[in-house]
Order: sequence, then C-alpha cells, then structure tokens
Amino acid sequence: MKYLLCVASLYVLCLYGCRSIEVNGQKDFMLVAGPLTKQLVRSSGSAALDTFDCSHPIPPGSRQYFEYLQSRGVTHYKVPLSWTQLLPTVGLSSQPQQAVVSCYQSLLKQLLEVGLQPLVVLHGSTVPEALRSRYGGWESLELVEMFQQYAEFAFREFGELADSWVTLSELDDGQSEGAPGPLQNILQLNKNLYQLYHQMFPDRGRHLSIGLRATEVAILHQIKGSTKMDFLSLHIEYNCASASDFANELSSLKMSSGDLPVLIFKMTVDGCSTNQFQPIANFLQVLNINDLNIVGCDVMDMFGHLDMQDMPISYGISDYNSITAFSNTYKNVWNKFGAQTTTERDIFLNESFPSGFQWATSSESFKVEGGWLEDGKGETIWDRFGHENKVFDNQTADQACDSYHKVDYDVYLLRGLHVNTYQFSISWARIFPSGHRGSQAEKGALYYDKLINALIESGIQPVVTLYHWDLPQALQDSGGWTNASIIEAFKDYADFCFSRFGDRVKTWNTFSSPWVVSHAGYGTGEHPPGVKDYVVASYQVTHYILKSHAEAWHIYNDKYRKTQGGKVGIALNSDWAEPKDRSKPEDITAADRYLQFMLGWFAHPIFVDGDYPATLKTQIEEKIKKCPDSVPARLPAFTAEESQRIRGTADFLGLNHYTSRLVNNSDGGCTSGPNGVGDFQAHVDPAWSSTASDWIFSAPWGLRRLLNFISEEYLNVTKVPIHISGNGMPTEYSGDTLNDTQRVEYMKSYINEALKAISLDGVDVQRFTVQSLMDGFEGKQGYSERFGLHSINFENGDRPRTPKQSAYFYASTIRQNGFGSHNGGVFKGTEIIIDRLTALSPSEVPSVSKVVWEEFSHQSTFQRKVYHYGTFPQGFSWGVSSSAYQIEGGWNADGKGPSVWDTFTQKPGSIPANANGDVACDSYHRLEEDLYMLRALRVKSYRFSLSWSRIFPDGRRTSLNQKGVDYYNRLIDDLLAYNITPMVTLYHWDLPQALQNLGGWDNVTIINIFNDFCDFCFATFGDRVKFWITFNQPQTIAWSGYGLGQIPPNVKSPGTAPYRVAHNLIKAHAKAYHTYDDKYRKSQGGAVSIALNADWIEPKDVNVPREVVAADRALQFQLGWFAHPIFKNGDYPDAMKWQIGNKSELQGLSETRLPSFTEDEKSFIQGTADMFCVNHYTTRIASYATLRLTPQSYEYDQDLSKAEEGDSPTTAISNQRAVAWGLRRLLNWIKKEYGNPDIYITENGVATESKTTWDDSARVFYYKTYIDEAFKAYDLDGVRVKGYIAASLMDSFEWLNGYKVGFGLHHVDFTNPNRPRTPKYSAHFYYQIIKDNGFPTPDDEKQLYGNFRKEFIWSTATASYQIEGGWRADGKGLSIWDKFAHTPLRVFNDDNGDIACNSYHKVEEDVAILKQLKVTHYRFSISWPRVLPDGTTKHINEAGLNYYHRLVDALLAANIQPHITLYHWDLPQALQDIGGWENGTIIFKFRDYADLIFNRLGHKVKFWITINEPYNIANIGHGYGAAAPGISFRPGTLPYIVGHNLLKAHAEAWHLYNEKYRPIQKGIISITINSDWSEPRNPYKQEDIDAARRVLQFYIGWFAHPVFNGDYSNMMKTIIRERSLAAGLPKSRLPEFTPEEITRIKGTYDYFGFNHYTTVLAFPVEYGNLQHYDADRGAGTIADRTWLDSGSSWLKVSPFGFRRILNFIKEEYGNPPIIITENGMSERGPIDLNDFPRSYYYEKYLNQVLKAYLLDNVDIRGYTAWSLMDNLEWATGFSERFGLFYVNYSDPQLPRVAKTSVVTYSTIINCNGFPDPALGPHECLNSVPEVKPPQSDTVSFLGMNLSTSEAETGLNTTFALLIVAAFGAICSTCCFCMARKKSKKTPDFEFVSTEKKA
Repeated sequence: MKYLLCVASLYVLCLYGCRSIEVNGQKDFMLVAGPLTKQLVRSSGSAALDTFDCSHPIPPGSRQYFEYLQSRGVTHYKVPLSWTQLLPTVGLSSQPQQAVVSCYQSLLKQLLEVGLQPLVVLHGSTVPEALRSRYGGWESLELVEMFQQYAEFAFREFGELADSWVTLSELDDGQSEGAPGPLQNILQLNKNLYQLYHQMFPDRGRHLSIGLRATEVAILHQIKGSTKMDFLSLHIEYNCASASDFANELSSLKMSSGDLPVLIFKMTVDGCSTNQFQPIANFLQVLNINDLNIVGCDVMDMFGHLDMQDMPISYGISDYNSITAFSNTYKNVWNKFGAQTTTERDIFLNESFPSGFQWATSSESFKVEGGWLEDGKGETIWDRFGHENKVFDNQTADQACDSYHKVDYDVYLLRGLHVNTYQFSISWARIFPSGHRGSQAEKGALYYDKLINALIESGIQPVVTLYHWDLPQALQDSGGWTNASIIEAFKDYADFCFSRFGDRVKTWNTFSSPWVVSHAGYGTGEHPPGVKDYVVASYQVTHYILKSHAEAWHIYNDKYRKTQGGKVGIALNSDWAEPKDRSKPEDITAADRYLQFMLGWFAHPIFVDGDYPATLKTQIEEKIKKCPDSVPARLPAFTAEESQRIRGTADFLGLNHYTSRLVNNSDGGCTSGPNGVGDFQAHVDPAWSSTASDWIFSAPWGLRRLLNFISEEYLNVTKVPIHISGNGMPTEYSGDTLNDTQRVEYMKSYINEALKAISLDGVDVQRFTVQSLMDGFEGKQGYSERFGLHSINFENGDRPRTPKQSAYFYASTIRQNGFGSHNGGVFKGTEIIIDRLTALSPSEVPSVSKVVWEEFSHQSTFQRKVYHYGTFPQGFSWGVSSSAYQIEGGWNADGKGPSVWDTFTQKPGSIPANANGDVACDSYHRLEEDLYMLRALRVKSYRFSLSWSRIFPDGRRTSLNQKGVDYYNRLIDDLLAYNITPMVTLYHWDLPQALQNLGGWDNVTIINIFNDFCDFCFATFGDRVKFWITFNQPQTIAWSGYGLGQIPPNVKSPGTAPYRVAHNLIKAHAKAYHTYDDKYRKSQGGAVSIALNADWIEPKDVNVPREVVAADRALQFQLGWFAHPIFKNGDYPDAMKWQIGNKSELQGLSETRLPSFTEDEKSFIQGTADMFCVNHYTTRIASYATLRLTPQSYEYDQDLSKAEEGDSPTTAISNQRAVAWGLRRLLNWIKKEYGNPDIYITENGVATESKTTWDDSARVFYYKTYIDEAFKAYDLDGVRVKGYIAASLMDSFEWLNGYKVGFGLHHVDFTNPNRPRTPKYSAHFYYQIIKDNGFPTPDDEKQLYGNFRKEFIWSTATASYQIEGGWRADGKGLSIWDKFAHTPLRVFNDDNGDIACNSYHKVEEDVAILKQLKVTHYRFSISWPRVLPDGTTKHINEAGLNYYHRLVDALLAANIQPHITLYHWDLPQALQDIGGWENGTIIFKFRDYADLIFNRLGHKVKFWITINEPYNIANIGHGYGAAAPGISFRPGTLPYIVGHNLLKAHAEAWHLYNEKYRPIQKGIISITINSDWSEPRNPYKQEDIDAARRVLQFYIGWFAHPVFNGDYSNMMKTIIRERSLAAGLPKSRLPEFTPEEITRIKGTYDYFGFNHYTTVLAFPVEYGNLQHYDADRGAGTIADRTWLDSGSSWLKVSPFGFRRILNFIKEEYGNPPIIITENGMSERGPIDLNDFPRSYYYEKYLNQVLKAYLLDNVDIRGYTAWSLMDNLEWATGFSERFGLFYVNYSDPQLPRVAKTSVVTYSTIINCNGFPDPALGPHECLNSVPEVKPPQSDTVSFLGMNLSTSEAETGLNTTFALLIVAAFGAICSTCCFCMARKKSKKTPDFEFVSTEKKA
C-alpha cells in the first residue's frame, strides 16, 4: 500500500485546502477517483493500465475496491464510456452492443450500491479511427450529428444512474485542426447536449461539464461565451520544480473563469518524490490563495494510480483485511492523544465556553412522565415490560416522576438550573396510542403543548426527541422495528409532531441512542421488547431505524424547514475505545472496530456515504464465510436510492457519551453480537472510578478523544456541529443521595474535556446536555440507579423534587459559562422615583379612617368573599423574604460576632427542642442554593436583612469584618445578575450582643451607633441597593422584646420600656433616613422606609360606637405608634397620648409614661419614609374593655380585648387565623389614615406545621385569598399597592417556634446537614401568580353569549315529601320520612313535613307561580304511600291519585309539561317494615307501583323519572343514616345491596314502560343520578387525581355505569373486591349482576337525568382495614376557600365544575341526551328576598351549561332549577332554603313570595340563554315578571321578624308598659324631691379632668 498514506493526506488536505462550493444546490465537495483499468483481467502483473471499456466482464474484486475507496472518503468515480464498444456499427445508436450496455449499467449500479456517485465521461477527445475515416474530424457536421445521437443514446440508457457527466474530457483534438471551426462545432455540440440533458432530466442536482487543460486557459473566454456548462472539468499538471509557473497559470485561470465552478477532473504530478508531501501542501495552498471556485479534485492521479493493482488479484477477505485494518481517522486521533502522560491528559482548562453556548439537561418520556394510562395514552413496550415484572424489584414506570401532571414543577427546576435548553422526548403512544395517526389522543398532544409553552415562557428552548425507546406496544405486536411498515408509521408520527409543535420547537432528534434499541431491545433482549436475535433482528432494526430517520428528516426538509427554520439530527450513543495494549497494532485496530460497530453502524450511513462502514460489512462477510453453518450476523443492504436518501440526513450530530472501554483484538469465532462478529473484547481499567451502573466508569478524557474522532471521521465533509445530547452518571438509590460529590466530579471533568475539544482542538461542539434533570425510571434498573441532578422521593405521592449538590454545581458552571474567572459585571440597581410625603394633621379620636368599617363591615359574606379577577399594573414588585438570623447560620463563621438571638437560643430551654439558628438554613455557605430558588420563582425582588454582627461583630465600625461584607456583596451582585431587586432590611431583630450589653435599644447612644452602621451599608452597598428598610416590625421589638420579654433581649418591663425603646427606634430610623437623604440619595437614587406590622382589627359590633373606637385605638397602638410620627406629624397619635396619659394619671404618676418628642424631633421624624411598608398576617376582633391599672402595661393601656375571628381557618400558630378580607380593609385604612401613600406589603404568609412538607394546599389557599384582597384594594378601592412580598422564601428558624412550623415556599430538611431545599406546591402556585401578574380572568369565568336549542326544556322542581304536607290526609299511608321526621334528633329544629308548603291543598297557587316563572316543564314527584298506602296495589288510594290528576291537568292547562319522578325517597313505611330497599321483593313492588302510575297518568305525562338520586337513598339513607330510613350500622354492605336493588327496580320500570306504554303514550323515561364534580386538591399530584377519579366513579359511576355502560365500573369492582378479600371476607361486598341482569339494566335510559350542585377537591385517605363506602372510595374532600358559601355546608358555589362534569358524562357515557333535573343553591339565616347570591349562582351555572352545549357539543336537552319554593330540606328542616319563591311559614296561609332570583331565572328562560349585550338590548329582556314585596307577611319589630298580627299585639303591649313606666317615674321623682329637702346640705364634688396634663 505504498500510496495509502498519500491518499489519506490528500483527502485531508483537500478538505482543508479547497472550498466546498454549491453547484446548483449541491454543496458536497467531490473527491474523484478512477477510472477502472483492465489490469485485473490479465493473467500477468502487467503494468499496462488501459481504461476498462466493458470489452471484458467487470473485474471480480471491483466491488471490494469501490468499498475500499468509499471508506477512505472518495465520493465520485470516473466512468469513461467507449463510443466504439457501445455503438460498434459505425456509431449508429440504433444498433448498440447490448452486452456492453448491460456491463456499463452493472458497473454504474455497483458504484451506487457502495455509495459512490458515477462521473460519466461520454468521450475523451480523439475521434475513433473508424469514425474519422468515414466522417473526418470535428470540423465535420456529420460527425457532430453522430456524436449527438450517441450522447442522446447514452443519456437514455445511463441517465437514471448518474447525475454528473462530462461530454468531452479534453478539447485537444479540436484545437489540433488549427482553425476555429472544429472548436466552434464542439462548443455548439456541447451547448446542444447541455440543453438536451437538462430537458431529459429537469430535476435539480444534475450537472454536465466539458473538459479543458489548464494550459489552454486562453480559450476559456471563448468557451464561456459559446457554450453552456454546470462546471468546468480541468486537467491540471503540476511540477514540484516549477510551482511558481503553476501559480501564474492559476491566476490566469481565475481571471478567465470568474465564479465558474471548477472540478479538478485530472491531476498530473511530476517531479516529486513519493514522500514529498510539502510540495503537495504548497500546491493546495496555491489553489486556496487563488480563490478558485473548486468543487472537487482528482484523488488518484495526484499520487499515481492507486488502482486495483493494490488489490490482490485472487481476492479474499483475509487479504482485504490487510488493507482495511484501521481507518486513518482513528490512527490520527490515537497518534494525537495516545502518547499523553496522565498529567498532560488530566490538566484542567480554566477557560470559558464560546458565547452563546447551549447548556442543557434532559429527560425521557417513559422515565419521568408516569400517567401511563392517562387521557387515552396507549401501552408502550416499557409499560408491558414493567408489568411483566422484568424490572428491578418489580418496579414500573406507571407514575415515575409524575411529570405528566407536573409540567410546572419540572420547568421550575429548569429555571433554577438556569439552563437555556431542555431536551425531552415525546411518548409516541401518548400522541398515537396505537402508533398510527388514526388513534390520535388530543390530550396527550396538549400535554406537550403545555410543556413547550412553559419552557418558552421561561426562556428555555425545547429540544425534542421523537423516539427514545418507548414504542407503542400495538406496533410491537406487529413486529415493531423488524417490520418495514414501521418506517411509514414513524414518518407519519414525525410529520404530526413537526406540524403540531414545530412552530415552537427548532431542534429535533429523530432518535436517541438507537444502538441501544438494536442491541439491547432486539439483540440481547435485556430491554423491551426482549427479542434475543443478534443474527437478524438487531441488524434489521438498525436498517429500519436509519430509513425511518431519513424519512423523518426529508419530511422536515421538504415540508417544514422553510417555514419553521429548525434543525433535525440524531443522537447517537458511543463509548470511546482505546487499545488495551497500546503497543499492539491489532488492539489499535480492534479499538477502531469497536467504534465502527457502535457509532459507525449509524453515523457512517448518515454522515458519510449512506451505507454501513466497510469495516462492519467486511467483518460480517468474513464471518459468513467462516461460519456457513451458524451465520452470526446478516447485514441488510441499502439500494443505491436508499443510500442516497440516507446520506446527509442530519443538521447536527447528537452524541450520548458516558464512559470508555479498553479494547483488545480477539477471535470471536462464530458467536453473534458485536464482540463475536467484531473480533474484539472490551474491558475497563480498574483505576477508573466506578458508578452505580456496572457499565459506566468515569474516564473523562475519552470524551475529548471521541469528539476529535467524530469531527474527523464524520464531519469533515458534511460540516455540521456536534451536540452533546447526553452525559451523566448514576448514583445509588440509598445513602446520602443529595450530597452527590461523585457526580459533581464526573460532570466537572467531562464538561472540561468538552471545553478542551472546543478550545484546543477546534471541534465544533455547540451544546452540552447533562443527563438527567431528575432521577427517573432507569429502564431495567428501575429506580435503583439515579442519574438526576434532582432527587425524587419515589416513596411519596407528591414526588418532591430536591436539588442535589450537582444541580448547584451545574448552575454555577452555567452562570460562569464554564470555568473561566467569573468577572461579574458592574451592577447598578434601578433608581426609585418617589413622591415626598407632606405633613398630615394628627389623627382624630376615633380617626377619620373609621369610614373603612362603615364601608366594609356591613358587607354580606357573599360580597366579602366574591373573587375578583384582574392583573396588577406593569412593574408591580413580586418578591419573597427572609431574615439573616432565620436563614444564614454560620453564627460564628469568618469572624461574625454573637447577636442577642445567638445568646438567647443557645441557652437551653429557650426554644422548643432547644433549636437555634447556629446553622439554620446555612445560607451563609449556600448562596447558590438560595439563588436557585429565586431564579426558579422568577421573583422581581428579594427582601433580606443584613446581620449587623456579621458586618460589625461588636456593633461598631472599628470591628469591621470584611468577609461578612463580601458575603453580602456576592448576594447583591448575583441578585442583580438575575434581574432581582435587592430589598435590604438593615435591622431584623439580631442586635449585636455587645451593644445589648450596653442596654441595647433602651440606651439612647445606640441611635448614633445604628446610624454609623447604616452609613457604612449605604456607602458599601448603596450603589446597587435601591430599596432600604431600616427596621422590621419595631412594635415587635419594643413590646415582645422589652415589654413581654418573650424575645431577646427578654426584658420584662411592660409599662415603660416598650415606650422608651420605641422612642429610640423612631429616632434611629429618622436619623438613618436623613443620613441617606443627605449623603447618598442624589448619587444612588434609592428609597428608604420602615416595615411596620399590623393586624387588621374588626370591631366586635360595628353598630356600637365604642366598639369602633376600640378597634381604631387598637390600630393606633399597633400601627399608629410608629406610622403616625413618620407619616403624619412627627408625633404619636392622640389616641395613644390621651389613653396612656390618663392611665398614667390614674396610676398616680406625675407624668405620662409615653415619652415626648421635642418640636425639632417631630420635624426631624415627620416624612422619613419614601413608601409605606406593612407586614400583615391576620385579623383580630376587638371589643371595648376597662382593663386594670396595675401592673403598668402597654397592653392594659389600650382598654380593649382582642379575640380571634372565629369563622376563618386556623393556622399552625395560635391566634393567627387566615382572615383574608382583613388585608383589604387594612390597606384601605392606611390609605385613608396616611394620605394614600405607595404601599408595599413587605411580609404576608402563613405557618404550617413542620409535618406539612410539600403538599401545602393551606398555604396555596392563603395566598390565593390574601393576594386577591390586595388586588381588590388596588383595583376596586384605588389603594396604591406597589409590591407584595411573600413570607417566606423557605422554611427557617421561626423565632420562638423554632423549627416546629414553617412559613416557606420551600421545604428545608433541618435534619439533613445539607439543608436540602424542596419547592412546595405553594412555590409553583406563587410563580404562576407572578407570571400572570395577578389573576387574569380564567376562561371558566368568562361569560359566553348565545342561545340554547329551540324546544329547550326550562323547568323547576320539587319533591312530594318536601312540599305536599297532608301527611295523613285522604287516606295517605306513612312514609319512611314521616317516621324519620317524628323521631327525636333526626331533623333539625324538630321540623317535619306534616304540612310543609301544603301543596296538597294549593295546586292553583303552585301553578300560578310556575306561570310567573315562565317554565315550560315542572318536575315533581309522586308520593308512593299517598297512592298506595301500604306500598302494594292491594289498596289504591283514589283520593291521592286525584290530587295528581288535578295537578297534571292544571299544568297542562297552563301549557306546562309535567315531568314526574316516581320515587323521591318517601318509601311507604309498610315496605320498610319488611326490609325496604334491602329486600329484593321491592323490585317488583316498585314495578307494580310504576305500572299503576303509567296506566293512570301516562296518557297525559310524557316525561318520567323512575328514581331520584339512588346514591342518596343507598348511602345517605342506608350507610350514614343521615336520611330516612336512618340505617348506619352496616355501612360496608347495606348501601351496596340497596344500590343493587334500586338499579334492578329502575330497569324493570323502564322495560315495563318501554314494552307496554311507550308505543301508545310516546313518552320518555330515565333515572336521575346526582353527583358533584371532583377535582384533585393538588392538580400536580397523581394521588389526588386518582382520588378525584375514585370520587366520581363511586358517586356518579356507581349507578350511571351499569345503566349506560353495563355493570359496575371496573374500578369499583376491583377496589371493593380487593379490600373485602384483604379483610378476610370470602367475597366482594359489592353484589354481582348476572350476565342477564347486566343485559337487562344496560341501556335503560332515554336521557341522562342529572342533578348537580357543587364541586369538591379530593385527596387520598387511607382507612386501613375498615369496611365501608368511604374506606372503599379512599378519598377525602374539601372545598377551595375562594368558593362562595351557600346555606348548606356541603354546597360551595363552583360553576366551572358543572361544565366539566357534563363533559365527563359526554365522554364516559357516549354523549347521551342530558336533562339537568336539579341545580340550585340554598340560603340560611335572615330572610332576604333580594337573593342576589342565588341569582349569581343561576347565571354562572347556566352559563357553564351553555358552554358545554355550544362549545363542547354536549347533548343538553333541558335544565331544572331546584327548587320552586322553600321547603323542608330533609334533615336540615326549614333552616336551609333553596326556593325561587319564599314561603312564609309563620303565616298559616303559607304564601309564596317571589325572590329576586325569579326575575333572573325567568329572564334567562325568556331569552333562551344569554343575549350578547354588544348587539344592543334584546327584546327578551323587556318582558320580565314583576317581583312584588310581601304585603301582609312580616314586619320588622324591635329587631324581630313578626307577622302583622303579632306585631300589633307587641305594639299594644309595649304601649301599656310605657304608661306604667311613666307613672312609676312620676312617683319616684316626687319621693326623691321630698327626701332631698330633709337631707343636710353637702359640698359639691370636683370633677377630675381626664385630659393629659401639659
């Protein structure tokens, strides 16, 4: 192989020396070899190298030779055609030599098959002698015509097999004629052929040329002007001895050719020795300098003929191996790095990555998503694999990380990491459950829409992998990747993804690590689908994956690239391989083979030539020959077209790399698999660091070497970048999972090796991806190996995500963009523009702000609680808070001095569990971890405090601790780097102990000391800090620290010290303010304020003046104590001065205990705040009280008592209930009291117990309600709220509570020395608020305008027992409700239905109000015992039946259709006495009853309901016992038995009607089922989602599933059966239907009768082994605190749920016709006919029904309002009122009076929906019923609602009493006067002034 190295050198030099220039869209550089010679067909080793002309067969070794050339990088091969051999009959094209034609066709096909493009030459130059003798030379037009016919023949025969042609390779012959004629003929001929060729083959990518010698450049201008060509083929002669002459020739050529593309078709080199490489380099340099547009060059002739002489004539694989033993690329890389010493290899490069480098992390769908059956997702091969217990510890990916429900959680982590790119894969089966487009699951696509949108909103670019191993099982059932049809399926799937997501996704991986699929999935069978076939299947899979990849690439390229502008590549996995023995050439060769078998298997076809590497093919062919009886591998072949379609189908090369191997040569024998076929063995160096995986060992230098190999081997011709798409290592799943120092070292070293490849080697690496974002399901290893930067607790249903130390390391690396010195920019905070405060007059007593109580305290609960949607103004400051002592730790680190809190907490017994802040959250050492949280939250500001004793250890400047200053400098700079405004508190309670030793804040000297501290801070940090707070909660410092002595310094002097301390605090604040104002404001532009704490105080009775005064006084004592001097007039509020002065005097003191300010001090203090900062947590109820005089106390000075607001939720801190509405009132009070200042809420939050870790829904409710109240204040009341700070960033040391409670948005594990921080549910909720800038109106709350269908049913409803009364009238029998209501303690207030609304006697009145309501239908029930007193047809009570006849007739007369319920809970007691619904005989008794009613009324009634709400009958009546018959002692079985019989009874009645009456009566009949809608309490949590589903299936599904789908749901059956058996029962407690019963029940409906009122939030509850309905359901429910209340504790106003459950019915039960048979809300308490809440309810709920109908195509046929009138609300008696009409039960006549809601409902009925107001007033709004106030019902008398007769009696009695009282008063006066005259004269008493003495 004497020329082998020469060829390799030329290959490299050409690539670097010549440019790859586009030729008609073709950009690839042409490396040309050939032509084939005749040598191999000769018997001797003759040196003759005549061009092969197909006069003999194609040489037998040609294919291997071509493959050899292709493996060396050759792209094109010259094929000169023989004119005379093809057309031997004097050149006639009509008589070709067919054998020669076939020969050339075979040759061309062979070239294409191995990946070489033919360069076909029609002819050289010399005219063949036979033709010349007949036609002459090129001057002959006949010869020209003959050649044109020959060319047309050649194009026709060979044109489909070649894209590049040369007509004549040289023009020498034409020139030899000595006249221009021949040349002109040739040029015209070439022009004709050019036009002919492009007419025959119009597609792009085809080229035709003509040849010329470089020495003939003089005629080039003539050629260009006379003919056409796509490029010029040039014959260049180069002599090493005359390089300068050659340079001149090329300069001339450049001037003549211009931009014409040039192919160096032939290169002749003379005068150079075989090892003279420098002249060759000079030659290429000359080419480059002359800037010729060179598109290719001849490889062979430059170094002599490397032809088949280099191949053994007797071809054999073993001999051929000697040639292809190793690729030059691997040798080059090994030569470059193999000799490195360990020190040289491992030297660390402290530099940065290029600007714009992409930092990424990744995940894979099946590893993280979970939700394996959610929303229609199909089963994947990994689902099947896990469920077949083939994974470690029988684990599955069913829930995994629950990412399907946790998009916000995952993107939160990404923001914290600060990556700019996130790589994730799409689950094919989630998009197309069956693998095909026809099965598309829209909700799956919506999940990825949500993820992609969330990423982009967070500034993170999505990189999407189409396939990462999780094939739909449905496709695998058809063969999976071994079935060719999968190519089209994958293409279609890719097409969908590009179309759906490509507008936002700009980088795509078609496959990730496809080698693993082929190797482990179909070769070794370790992965699903578990196929063990490394002989055929594994190679076939690769074949189809490559073709699938190519099809996807072409789809994108052809359809989407132009509009979307993205890139498509493939992520290939590869180890690096090094020779085990570097001294052995065979090991070096084996290492190269290892790479070719792993990486080259996929990379070579895509990036080189469209075919497998020659090494791979050769090895397999050799094995086939060696092992004919047990072939170890069968490699499919690509056709030429397939190779061409595959080659170049990548815009980048993605690399997944984790480890390296040491490889040695071995004889693999006939063993299948890469080791056997490849003849190598892989090993690891024992010195390499191991990991939790037995295949990953840390050898970071391998990455650099692999990158160099890839760059040279695959990307030299196809210039695309490398994306490191996966790199990482696993750790164990036990032990210290968070402190993953091994991963940190791994990442650090691997990332640095990538940096070396970029910076030192020039490799084009553009992205580094750390695998993975979080721990996940790691395939066969399950959860036993952890790759994540974040730890997942898979034992907890929340799947909490906690950053590991590696996450913080990676974030730091990203922040520095590598490892260079981090030169932080010069940061400057944004200056704050402030409005100076003007002096205000002092507050009155009570203050004018008492109007706040007048405005708000009379609000109804509905008005107070209604949610207000909207957004805060742009620029609103969203933040979080912390304080130094609570989080920093490092109590004595780096010279910090002790604070009063250090002293206090280190004394045993001071804090629960002896907790202290010595370490706290360790923020002093964990700045990166705190920044992570702030970045993730995307807050705009961070409020933190400076530790005075960390900066000045003894409190004074002389003790300056620079390391403390450095810490805060780093914090401030990093905050600004992330656009977070530092909001700095100078003093948050942690006074240096050295100053406390001098008296602390009770010593006036501290004022100047504090000022000096402030001065230093302003000077040091003020260039960047623009928001300063001097003190946090000075009232707490003064009262709790120096009054109660509860907090440091623990001084207990409640009567005086608090006032002195507050005095000093105010003056210290003022001085600091003036220092900033005088020295720094002008240059720094910041603002200074003070953070004051304030509860809202609500008077116990707003109608009692002294209670209002007491509430106002409470606010003045807490808030006004400091705010009044600062914001008003420089002095304390008069309420304080007057109160304390009087108390002091009453205590016998000579002067007030409240210190006084001088006039100068007042002037100095007034206005010393640039904004109003308030901390608020709760509301208290104040009432006036006269408190004791001793001991002296700030508390007793106030003369009031405070109590909790008892109706609000409690928190983890006593006396700190969550009373959201108080915040709005407090903000309004501040606005009124202090001149409408800018207000920042600087602390607001809630404590939860430490056991509440991540799922803190209570905190979510707190923020949801409190922030909305702040928004109301801003948006509705005009309060200038500028910012909101959530308290706090993370759980911390909570002062006197230690670590018992937490306020944090992040949970901190204080038992772990790493203090891991984990985001809570509330963190994600708060982020959404920040992102949305408040609460934009959700779609659920937006009004839809439109109409219901024509003939829509508008109805209202009642039930017999609730309204009829007449409980024993006309022979009616007893019902179970009669007995229940007459049983003590069963019904509230001992109410009963004996009379109820007396509708039995008021048919006309009831019909009249129905007409007033304008309903089209009226739903009522028949009392079974009124018609059949004993429940059987033995005795029919005609009087009872007559009542219903009268009612039906009256309805029909009023044009109102009756809608009859056969059974609405009032079972005849006689039937209950024999078992009631538990007794199966009732089924037929109910059928007989129904038969009677159908028979008697059916001719007039067309709408029927068999049974109302069977759930309530079965569970409430027979499980809880809260309704008749009141049975509760068999809750595990009886409800299910009763439900079973109810379903069968319904079915029998339905069939009876269907078969006997429907043909005649033409009515419709169904059952009415009730259900709440159920939402997960935490929507991010699979357990809560599952609980919500169980609630629905055990509620609506219990009865709907058998009726609409047949039998109970699988969920119910499975759960109850498993729980029953687990409890030791022999069978399920849920009865089973026989097949016949299932058939009889299924389909027994004509519509879905549905009752709905409210929504619940569900969460899992474990009941252990208890056997009852709730335990079976396994869920608890609560309500969202923002949902409005009703008169029923269970009914919360939640309209959105109505639409959702209607859609649920549509999807679950096949979109049946729905008639809403009940919906409404209750009220309780005082009567108010203006029932606005009910009107609100109907409008909101009905609009949701309209949305379901119009937007969702739910088949809704009617709506029924519950209820027509107030009635007996079952066990709550008459206390809860649902009626549209009020019934006055105090009037014997029981009049019905319309409420305001009647107008609302009748208007909606009249309009048949909601007319659009934008279209103007609708005529339907003009005719609304008039609601008249009651004329003679009730009057208000002395605060009581009485009838007029009762009020008259009361008035007469009162008048009589007044007369008696007046007479008594006259008598008493007379007696007093007489007695006075007899008494001695006594001195007058002096009145003591209660005013403060001057």
